[in-house]
Amino acid sequence: MGQILLVRHGQASFGAENYDALSPLGFEQSRLLGEALGARGIGVDAVVHGTMRRHRETAETCAAAAGWSAEPSIDAGWDEFDFLSVLAMHPHEYGPEPTKAEFQRLFEEATEAWMAGVDRPYDETFADFAARVHDALERTVELATVGTVAVFTSGGPIGLAVAEVLADPGSLDTQLRGLWGRLNRMTVNSALTRVVSGSTGLNLLTYNDQSHLDAVAGAVTYR
Repeated sequence: MGQILLVRHGQASFGAENYDALSPLGFEQSRLLGEALGARGIGVDAVVHGTMRRHRETAETCAAAAGWSAEPSIDAGWDEFDFLSVLAMHPHEYGPEPTKAEFQRLFEEATEAWMAGVDRPYDETFADFAARVHDALERTVELATVGTVAVFTSGGPIGLAVAEVLADPGSLDTQLRGLWGRLNRMTVNSALTRVVSGSTGLNLLTYNDQSHLDAVAGAVTYR
């Protein structure tokens, strides 16, 4: 039986020139996760991360704190969807610099329209995003036949992977959007999701676990 650890990246630099870089708190969240995993004796046989800087920085920081030595590989299938492109396609009245609350509403409205398949010239449709993550998950399941694989990615791909696990196989197309919409709503930076792969297929052990942050005031963030 193999195990897949899906890790959401630490807090990125919201509002900064380069959103993709981890914030100082994002590095600390990643370090706390690594320390917690190391203290629990959780090792890995392989490490995978997406192509984004926040994925790589989270992977490097967590692995160093956990004492993992596996050489990471890169899989672009685990990249986040281009939410800036999705936001740009959605008409709104929040102005060029929305507040965090306005940004959250805009994000939810824009992704809802994108997920529903509203006819706009998106760089990547939701269906294409779902197919990309499905393929990445299949590649990771193959890797997990050798043991435990840690994947450092974003909230969107993690939500899709979990939605695939939870959906009725006979109703995947109709259930996937609704499940993903709910799972993607409140994901914690550096949270841990655990999936096992065995004779019955993929099964979810934990989702969005943030226990490594509980003892640190202000460490739980969503963006």
